[in-house]
Amino acid sequence: MPNDAEQPRRVTIDPDGPLLVEGPVEVVGDDGTVHASRRFAVAICTCRRSRTYPWCDTSHRRRVKPDGGRTRTAGHQETDTSS
Repeated sequence: MPNDAEQPRRVTIDPDGPLLVEGPVEVVGDDGTVHASRRFAVAICTCRRSRTYPWCDTSHRRRVKPDGGRTRTAGHQETDTSS
């Protein structure tokens, strides 16, 4: 899928989540496999917990953070899981 120099792709970085990329896109995996999406935007997994990798399935929301057992929920509120 060639890039259009007139309209570059926009990539949005979320430090607690996926990379959001304006589509359509092709993602080349580390094994050379090409994953294509024709959607207007895609979320690319950066935590490698996704069951649909390289696409994000929000598995990053369920991980335990190293800051005392706190985890993020869907509403971005922290909950204490250390008890």
